Amino acid sequence: MQLTGLKYGRRLLDLVEFPVAQVLTEDASHDEINELIAAHGGKCIVKPVFLGGVGKKGKAGLVRIVTNVFDAMVAKRELFFAVHHQGNREVQACGVTFEGYIASDIEIYVSISESSEYRMPVLLLTTKGGVDVEDVPPEEKRTIVFNPVTGVKSFHINDALRELKCPPQYISSLVQHLPKLWQVYDNYGLTTLELNPIRMGKVKGRYVPYACDIKASFDQDNPAWKRLGYPEEIFSTTITQFESEINVLRTHQGQSDVTEVNPKGTILPFIFGGGANSAATEILGDRAIISSDFGGNPPYEKIRAIADITFRHWLPQANVVLLIGGRANNTNIFTTFKAIFDSLREHIRLNPDVFVVAGRGGPMVVEGMVYGRDVLDSLRVPYRFFGHDSSMMSVLQHAIEIDTFLQSGAAAAPLNHLKAKAA
Repeated sequence: MQLTGLKYGRRLLDLVEFPVAQVLTEDASHDEINELIAAHGGKCIVKPVFLGGVGKKGKAGLVRIVTNVFDAMVAKRELFFAVHHQGNREVQACGVTFEGYIASDIEIYVSISESSEYRMPVLLLTTKGGVDVEDVPPEEKRTIVFNPVTGVKSFHINDALRELKCPPQYISSLVQHLPKLWQVYDNYGLTTLELNPIRMGKVKGRYVPYACDIKASFDQDNPAWKRLGYPEEIFSTTITQFESEINVLRTHQGQSDVTEVNPKGTILPFIFGGGANSAATEILGDRAIISSDFGGNPPYEKIRAIADITFRHWLPQANVVLLIGGRANNTNIFTTFKAIFDSLREHIRLNPDVFVVAGRGGPMVVEGMVYGRDVLDSLRVPYRFFGHDSSMMSVLQHAIEIDTFLQSGAAAAPLNHLKAKAA
């Protein structure tokens, strides 16, 4: 479950009194838009509203800066039902917002998300915001590791900003407001909270950080998000046949969150855990056919049904089947592996040339890998397994390397020599 934009996202920030750029919806009158423009230095920003988590609108030319109400109405007409291509998916807007323009010579990026490396939430901060954070050099951003029991404190922000050589006139205000984001993240069932950019406006001679865009992801199985009062339809995007079949399996035990990322992808990932989902989806990119989270200790019958549906839809085109997750606390790895490999054995006729990569840790992981080894050996399917002491990044990178190999001319060669025992 994701949302983007200030139309609905500002409600999250208002809960902790985090400053937000002024927002008007598509119902705003000409007078209201004129007042917005006049109050913000003669400019306002017009953006399309997409349901669900849709990003990179600026790069797609779907954000307009206007200086008068006539241009604002033209932008509204052009963007109200704008079509945006995100990866290989096409999504359509369902409205616009008019947002106050905040003049600023600096843009801040801040996010809180689950880290598979630290096995806890971390805060990522940079003073080079307004762009994809992946494009920012490592030395220009800081990952803040904090105790989730006590939360983000002012000194965390202060130290990071000084290391990043943030202009001193902005530090005090950022130190005051950024720790508030942890309250939102911790209290309302979020798995990701991202503000990009935060622009520094001036109010009565004092700099104030204004959130100018927001992206949030929620754990649908955590009822805390319901306290926000959001209608469920704002999280909806176009539901595919595959997604609808998986959604039928949603129960109280185990998660079955799935999104079809690229119907032309070549890596079929079974992902366990929100942190692993974020990392895998980001690293695999358009190679990933789906984005999923099947954690929460699902029973055999549920994960077997999920695997049956997934293989029926996507195994014929997959080069790599990937099982990936962090070190589980309560998920029985043997149960999930057995269900997936039993299903693969039944559906292998759809693609006998697939390669399997698995990286997991947790209860019964050795038993699960031994079972998987026996099944794959009997099917003569090449594989590589990574244990709990392997980094998630190395597992993902290996899956990408195998996928690249299989797409190259070398793919015509037999794959038997690639078969490896558990790494």
